[in-house]
Formats: sequence, C-alpha cells, structure tokens
Amino acid sequence: MKNELFKPNTETSKVRQLTVTAMMGAMAAVLMFFDFPVPMFMPGFIKFDLSELPALIAAFAIGPLSGAGVCLLKNLLNILCQGSGTGGVGELSNFILGCAFVVPAGFIYKSKKTKTRAIIGATVGAAVMAVFSIFSNYFFIYPIYTKFMPMEAIISAYQKLNPNVETLLDALIRFNLPFTFIKGMCSTVITVAIYKYISPILKHGRAQKTVNS
Repeated sequence: MKNELFKPNTETSKVRQLTVTAMMGAMAAVLMFFDFPVPMFMPGFIKFDLSELPALIAAFAIGPLSGAGVCLLKNLLNILCQGSGTGGVGELSNFILGCAFVVPAGFIYKSKKTKTRAIIGATVGAAVMAVFSIFSNYFFIYPIYTKFMPMEAIISAYQKLNPNVETLLDALIRFNLPFTFIKGMCSTVITVAIYKYISPILKHGRAQKTVNS
C-alpha cells in the first residue's frame, strides 16, 4: 500500500489556508525572537534560529505559496515588534533565503506526498538555500549591509574565525554555505519528526489516522 504519511488534502478551504498561513507566520515570528549567535562557527552579526520551521510545515500542509507567505509574514511581524537594527536588510535576507528553502521543498513534496518525498524536497530546498545564499549575499545583501558596517569590518569578523579568509566570496563559501545548509536541515529533521502528528489538524482542523505501509 502507498505510504500515506503525508496525505494529499483536497478539502482545505481558502479560509483554512489563510488561517494556517497566518498562524504559522505568527509562530515563525515568535521563533525569530529566540535567535542566538554561534560564535564558534559564524560572526556575531549572523544568528541562528528555527523560524523556517513553520514555513516548511506550511509549504507541506498547504503549498509552496503558503510557505512563502509565512516567510513574508514573520519578517513583517518581526520588524513591527522589534524594529530592524539593519534597516530591514537582515529581514530581507531572511525572506529571500527562506523562500529559496521552502518553495522548492513544497513543490517537490506536492508532486508526490510521501515521507520520502518530503525528506528529498526539504533536503533539496536546504541545498538550494545554501547555494543561493552565496549569490544573494555577495551581489545584494552585503553591498546594502555595508551602509551599516564597512566591508573591512565584515571580512575582519570572518578572519577572527579563520585567518585564511581573504575575500567576501571566500567567507561566504567557507562559512555561510555550510551554516545555511545545516540550518535548513535542522528544520527538516524537526518537520519530518512532527509533521504526521500536526498535519491533520492543519489540514482539517481535527486529528485523523494515517496509514503507513
């Protein structure tokens, strides 16, 4: 029998889709409050959080557009509640990379809704986000961020972790690429572990039995 751990849902109303997206967006915004630095692995201005977790769940439960909506909503709420110490640059980067993660994952899972497909989709999404982080940071985010922090200071922050870093591109490949992939995989592991327990509620508003075989 087909693995139906992640069962297709054709009954979810537009109202429920919007409600789940809003709920996941609010949850993601809360998770953004609990970000923390990882000084042994990344400069202090880059922090770790699990705010992509609700976005990935929404992308699986409702669809890729819902996942992108969660990414947008969480950053807007974060700016409204906490303000932005980077003039919105950090939130913009978070939105871009979050979408690069959950949208491919959602599309891959949507084509065949099984646990294996979910793992493949989320892993591909994490890889896309990691690779895309190099280009978005190098050509877009960091050039804007230099209005708040000189490029020399940015490179110096990376060099404190690895003196061999010479350029921004070098820093992004050595640090941001693996960091971003690991961050995505953390959300992937948690999502796969809990999704079967919460997806019936998100999709139908009540618990339903799932079949595994």
